[in-house]
Amino acid sequence: MNRDMSRNWIVSTALPVHYQVRMVDGLLDLDNRALLEAGATRRSDTIRRLIVIDAAVDHLYGVQLRHYLQHHGVKYQILALPISETLKTMDAVFTVVEAINAFGLSRRHEPIIAMGGGVLMDIVGLAASLYRRSTPYVRVPTTLIGLVDAGVGAKTGVNHAAHKNRLGTYFPAKDTLLDRGFLRTLDTRHLVNGLAEILKIALIKDRTLFELLDRHGTTLIDERMQGHTPESAQAAAQVIERAITGMIEELEFNLWEHKLERVVDYGHTFSPTVEMLALPELLHGEAVNIDMALTTILSVQRGLISVEERDRIFALMRKLELPVYHRICEPAVLEEALADTVRHRDGLQRLPLAMGIGAACFVNDVRPSELRAALATLRELDGGSSPLLEAAHA
Repeated sequence: MNRDMSRNWIVSTALPVHYQVRMVDGLLDLDNRALLEAGATRRSDTIRRLIVIDAAVDHLYGVQLRHYLQHHGVKYQILALPISETLKTMDAVFTVVEAINAFGLSRRHEPIIAMGGGVLMDIVGLAASLYRRSTPYVRVPTTLIGLVDAGVGAKTGVNHAAHKNRLGTYFPAKDTLLDRGFLRTLDTRHLVNGLAEILKIALIKDRTLFELLDRHGTTLIDERMQGHTPESAQAAAQVIERAITGMIEELEFNLWEHKLERVVDYGHTFSPTVEMLALPELLHGEAVNIDMALTTILSVQRGLISVEERDRIFALMRKLELPVYHRICEPAVLEEALADTVRHRDGLQRLPLAMGIGAACFVNDVRPSELRAALATLRELDGGSSPLLEAAHA
């Protein structure tokens, strides 16, 4: 602390951040203690846990989860929340807070367990960050987008006033347990939803990951990332590990986003607005992919990507069963989306564009005429080939 004679005080401090993300197979196996020990700061004869779980996940795994907790003598309470992007609001946060209060968690050594997809983990993370100004929590992602994206960073948040994640905090979980076995029961559309975020990492920094997706994408979807052969098992493991490593490499030195040029914002310039306006038709990863398709064309227009590379990218998007266009994408919508992003990024576009496959740059001068031209090309390339199924849950 520095104090001068003018009665001014300047406080300078640093907040140490340490959290763990780890692969754990068979998380609910009775001989696996990872879930019991995750996030705990001290050992206790009596283990108490509040588990907040996606109601759909509870339907699939609730019996096994309760058997696991009872086997280990855990005193527990389970809050099953109905989850969707439209329910990602402060009301859901308050529901979690009321459950925390009723259960009477100790402030530091009884972490909340959040078990579900990205939406559920965002809600619980925000509640944990607010309750007593910080209550530890553990993430157990059960979707692919949770494993490779929402489960590895520090952001929490809910939607507000028709804006995506307008209210939120930076509050990483103490521990994140990644069990790809949960993907066995994930429907195809939600698996593909996560592949969009993996493709993002491939396009902006990892050509090897792109080639893996291109070579094994259909099998990864058919086998739910489980690896039914030695080759597909190795491919699934490599895809997930490269995606997580790529994300963490970008987040680690800019966790609080002091630097607003973030390559992991690729696919997130237009998608927040498009996703919210299209609700409930688009899942998050689908909106991200539409954004990436549009910005791929912007890259072609600027000579950053060849037509041949564009065609490879679009072919892979289709192989992964991802949409490249939605009817909500009108020029006025995209221009307003960009304007909102400029406000979010402190007055500059800071728009990531792919350079070839596996690299990126930032631009600040995308014009409305460029957007309209890119949109026209996108519509031609889509040709009505992006049907969407009704979103079941996020």
